Amino acid sequence: MIPIRDNVPRVTMPVAVSAIILLNALAFFYTQELGGRAMAQFFHLYGVVPVRFFEPEWALRVGYPDSSGWPLVSYMFLHGGWFHVIMNMWMLWIFGDNIEDVTGHGGFVVFYLLCGLAAVGLHMLFEQTSPMPVIGASGAIAGVMGAYIVLYPHGRVLTLIPIIIFPLFLRIPSYLFLSIWFVSQVVSGVIASGRGAQGVAWWAHVGGFVAGIALIHLFRRAGHCRYCYNPDTRDYDPESGG
Repeated sequence: MIPIRDNVPRVTMPVAVSAIILLNALAFFYTQELGGRAMAQFFHLYGVVPVRFFEPEWALRVGYPDSSGWPLVSYMFLHGGWFHVIMNMWMLWIFGDNIEDVTGHGGFVVFYLLCGLAAVGLHMLFEQTSPMPVIGASGAIAGVMGAYIVLYPHGRVLTLIPIIIFPLFLRIPSYLFLSIWFVSQVVSGVIASGRGAQGVAWWAHVGGFVAGIALIHLFRRAGHCRYCYNPDTRDYDPESGG
């Protein structure tokens, strides 16, 4: 399923979302210029290699420098290919603006980074001995999606479902779209763990999503949730007149 757009109106300019997308784009073009071996080394230095943190003596022995924990943040801005970065930034653009409406610009940045930290934390818990670098914004964006399902379950997502060569477009309730996505990440994580290797950081997606559900209650500003759903009245949030 590929989301095309949602129908929840934007209230403010998504300054923070736009800045994050720009940073990801700049980082992507920079790493593409490196190419080959230099790119792989860069990902090992600034991506999250779990065994590097769980076995620091081994990390020093094989040549990893002291990072002071910066890869736990920098990994969120690195991507390995065009499809990877485009899909992540597209998901952030679709769902992030409405969350930024509620958190404010600065609050969104903090929320986003915390979700990314929670995401990679869960991945590292499952993959403590992995020498593979984790890169990508998908864990942090999963947190945005978790917040979205809390605030805007009434929204609808125009979704492309490719059936062989025929595209099918459906308007899917956001709670259903995001629930299906989340369950698919959990199932994929369980299957990949059973095989003993993960090419995709499925548990990072799960960790980010759950973190977003929990953290949005702390970052939600009173009176700034015009189009949020109120489960008690089954209507828009009355505190802002929606």
